[in-house]
Amino acid sequence: MTIDIRSHNRRAWDREVELGNPWTVPVSPEDIAAARQGRWQIVLTPTRPVPRTWFPADLAACDALCLACGGGQQGPLLAAAGARVTVLDNSPRQLAQDRLVAEREGLELTTVEGDMANLAVFPDGSFDLVVHPVANCFVPDIRPVWREASRVLRPGGAILTGLVNPMNYIFDLELAEHGMLQVRFPLPYADTTSLPAEELQQRLETGEPLEFSHTLEEQIGGQLEAGLVLAGFYEDRYPEAERGRLSYYMPTFFATQAIKL
Repeated sequence: MTIDIRSHNRRAWDREVELGNPWTVPVSPEDIAAARQGRWQIVLTPTRPVPRTWFPADLAACDALCLACGGGQQGPLLAAAGARVTVLDNSPRQLAQDRLVAEREGLELTTVEGDMANLAVFPDGSFDLVVHPVANCFVPDIRPVWREASRVLRPGGAILTGLVNPMNYIFDLELAEHGMLQVRFPLPYADTTSLPAEELQQRLETGEPLEFSHTLEEQIGGQLEAGLVLAGFYEDRYPEAERGRLSYYMPTFFATQAIKL
């Protein structure tokens, strides 16, 4: 079976907007007002705010790319805090959430529909900051993402990334939703090759986003190969995880700060 993964996931994330996925819900006017006064924070993973030390000291002098980062969340907050913001996302509906906040709050930001692994629309050295929340689990190969992010960064610029711990993907997906951790899949995992044909077909028919695990070599080593230097790291997990769910036992997400020398 040949699957156009990017097209499928574009439709899937448009649908997630309709379903009210938490990563698609725009920030409030109160959040924007606080950001304009210097009181802001963003997340790359479910709950833990990114350290302010990971950001440029002067956001007013910062060109920021929010990469695969639609939904009206990180981009508008950074714009309200003073950055010049461009949001690139695969989902038109996600980008519409950013424009909604920008229009509602009188913010200036640019939205671009595109592929996180192909940033040819941007010249080399276009940005001081790339903000990349958990998103590259929706593409099968992340090394091009790192190469492109590094290319569009200026020397001294940083990419801040949220990542999924690949351990999430070794368990039976349906049982894990019910708090039962039963090892089922070898890593690396891919919906398109790890699932039996009937389960994959069901996922395609229900319109769920297709996901892919990535090894630590791809997630960390891939950044190093792209000419980035790791400067910050933290872990996160789903909030209030119940016993029997993986986040109860271990962090299931992590975030990195990587700098282009």
